[in-house]
Amino acid sequence: MEDVRMQEGLHSCMNCGVCTGVCPAAEFYNYDPRQIVSIVQTRDDEAIEELMRSDVIWYCGECMSCRPRCPRGNTPAYVIQALRTLSQKLGFFVESEKGRQQLALKRIIGENILRTGYCITPKLVKPALHPEQGTVWEWIYDNDEEVFGRFTPAYNRAGAGALRRMDEGALEEIRRIFEVTGGSEFFETIETHSDRKAREMGYDGADDEYMMDAFTKNSNEHY
Repeated sequence: MEDVRMQEGLHSCMNCGVCTGVCPAAEFYNYDPRQIVSIVQTRDDEAIEELMRSDVIWYCGECMSCRPRCPRGNTPAYVIQALRTLSQKLGFFVESEKGRQQLALKRIIGENILRTGYCITPKLVKPALHPEQGTVWEWIYDNDEEVFGRFTPAYNRAGAGALRRMDEGALEEIRRIFEVTGGSEFFETIETHSDRKAREMGYDGADDEYMMDAFTKNSNEHY
């Protein structure tokens, strides 16, 4: 309840279910933001911990469709975000298949921020990891300089403009922000709990094999 997102996102839910009715994730998953908010409101520690150990809190796409439609001004997605953060800090995220994917997100997107200054860059979306992108993307990936150079002359180059290469000074400032705000420590927490769970599951720690399995394998039980 100390999370600012709880303070801003949960005022006086009347359990009307509008959030679930407009939620895209609820259409495809066994996911009900109304029910999650209801559980949080009970302040039942055991029920909330069960949520944080489950796949359920990772189904939200954070599209915020629920925010403008709630008649009481709640934001269920903020509640989900708070639950996710606490799940990560306490290590509960590794107890679910979807939760374990946090390691892949940390290593792929999180570390890319520190390395390039961007969450996603064209060369990060490797065809081998994203076959859903199709053969056209394979060609774009191999010819990225030509393709994106048509949109911006700064592509992967020093200077001003979209998709420019960040200078080392800017990258160092980003890394410093992560250190000061606790982001670096948070990343280490993800690694520590992932390594523990990987060894429990028979892997040699949170190695590349574990990360790739977490990233690519799906039990097909998320319906």
